[in-house]
Amino acid sequence: MRKEEKNFSFQDIPVWVHLVFGGIIIAVIAFSVFKLVRWNMGTAELDTTDTGSQEVEIEDQVFLLTDDKKAGHEFDDEETILFLGNDALTYDSSETGVVAQIGSKLGATVINCGFPGSTVAMKNIQVSDDYKLDAYSFVNVVNSMVSGDYSLMDAYSSSFDDYAYTQTTWDLKNVDMNKVDTIVIYYNAQDYLNMRIGMNPDNEFDPVTYRGALNSGIKALQDAYPYIRIVCMSFTMCYAYDSSGSIVSGDMVDFGNGRLTTYRQFMLDVSGERGVTFIDNYYGTIHEDNSAEWMLDNIHVNAACNEHVAQHFVNVIYPNGTGH
Repeated sequence: MRKEEKNFSFQDIPVWVHLVFGGIIIAVIAFSVFKLVRWNMGTAELDTTDTGSQEVEIEDQVFLLTDDKKAGHEFDDEETILFLGNDALTYDSSETGVVAQIGSKLGATVINCGFPGSTVAMKNIQVSDDYKLDAYSFVNVVNSMVSGDYSLMDAYSSSFDDYAYTQTTWDLKNVDMNKVDTIVIYYNAQDYLNMRIGMNPDNEFDPVTYRGALNSGIKALQDAYPYIRIVCMSFTMCYAYDSSGSIVSGDMVDFGNGRLTTYRQFMLDVSGERGVTFIDNYYGTIHEDNSAEWMLDNIHVNAACNEHVAQHFVNVIYPNGTGH
């Protein structure tokens, strides 16, 4: 006699199997959600005031010089670091400033060649009497360095009441670039606050754009001094006035060229494209909960913040102490 065939049914699976598989699925979904949330929050924890702790993602990006580029440099026993920038370097040029603190922590020779009030990008395509600070923009400072022609900077230095323009121009002229091991580019958020154009999609080296001027200047430095390591340090958070006149974080105000973080992203992108190190001082440093403790006003930072930025620089660039 032929046996009756029995079709398999989902109902034939024991209840405990359903429960096990259901629990596994729920656990996998919960773990995935947890990891996604953690990833979005980031991995670096920093102390705040009364609000406990806040997690952020610090996007340091490190590049080392290749051996063939190092071969063009005569290393000595002294680490020499040249700083190019603006008020981020000059607002406090004492022992509590970021330059002096880096020098102290490393025992290195540090050269502060920052120009107060200057920006990375130029305001106008050509320097004119209408806006003399353009002569000290990053792109023009670099052009003077690599060409050896400081006539433009000399011509305008006496136009300012601050003697720093004359003194720093003289200092820059007398830097022995054969002894420089690292060039640090450190500007605060003046480009954003002065509404410099962010980028020109038709000209990657446009000097009146933040991205173009940074790209142009770094390329010129690399072409002239391939043996020198270049480090870009991002600005810290600053405050700006919104359309209603209220003071808010720069990440909340767009003056037509992007928010403050847009400019930070330009620096991060250019650093990656040119193969230079990027140090992120925007995330993991000042935020709205601790700004009163680390800022002197809406943009300038105090000695405690300078110390934090200096230590961050040392940890990233010289993790094993001063050396090549």
